[in-house]
Formats: sequence, structure tokens, C-alpha cells
Amino acid sequence: MLATQLLLGFGILLLGNLSLENARLQDNYIAFNSETAVISAPQNPGKEIYADFCIQCHGANGKGDVAGIPPLAGSDWLTTKRNESIAAVKFGLSGAITVNKTKYDKNMPAMGLSNEEVADVMNYVMTSWGNKQTKVISLKEVEAITKK
Repeated sequence: MLATQLLLGFGILLLGNLSLENARLQDNYIAFNSETAVISAPQNPGKEIYADFCIQCHGANGKGDVAGIPPLAGSDWLTTKRNESIAAVKFGLSGAITVNKTKYDKNMPAMGLSNEEVADVMNYVMTSWGNKQTKVISLKEVEAITKK
């Protein structure tokens, strides 16, 4: 009898945890047609990629640093140079760029991200720290960017 109660209790606990996990997954799920969608909140996969690859230079607040790393927060370069921004994340960047009227000339190495990871991190950056871009960067859009 005690064994049955323990087994039943474990089953309820397990099912309860699955329900909680499903609820968490649903909270993070955003259904959209990637060609026409808009973004309204930071994307979680991109946040994790940012933490793994970008935060060391661009900072937790996306403001870059005084040693010549450009800001991502409020960056006019991100919004006016969409294809170049995607290419920078996909292939790295060398040469001078101007962000918010300030010239930056540091090299950014390629991170070795997949096209999907590039789209995810770009969508995170474009909706974080006050950035208001609403058009999703799709996998198809990233795939179309080629190295020059």
C-alpha cells in the first residue's frame, strides 16, 4: 500500500513537473511566419547566444566600451545597415564603421555561428536595450547574405 502511494505520488509529481515545463515552453514560444512577422519581445535563444559570444565585448547592457567596441544599444548602424549588420555577425567585421556619429575601427572575429543562430542573436539584439526594430530577421534573409 505504501509503495503504491509512493508510486502514485511520484507519478503526480512527474506529471505536475511536465505541466510546469510545458507552461514554461509555451511562455517562451512565439508562433510566427518568419517572412511577415514582427518582434515584440527579446527572443530567448538569441539571448543565450549573446551571453555566450557577444557579451564579453558589447557588455550586458549592449553599450560596448570605451576601448573602441561600438554599442548595440540604440545603434543607428544596426537599423540603417541591416544587411551589413547580419554580415558582421555571420562573417566578422574589419574596417571602420560609424555608429551614432562615432567612428569605430576594431576587428570583430567571425563567431562560427549557424545561420539560425545568427538570426536568433540578431533578433535578440534588435529588440533589446531600447532597440525597437520590429521586422524579424528570418533564416532565409541570413542565408541570402554572402561574404564579399
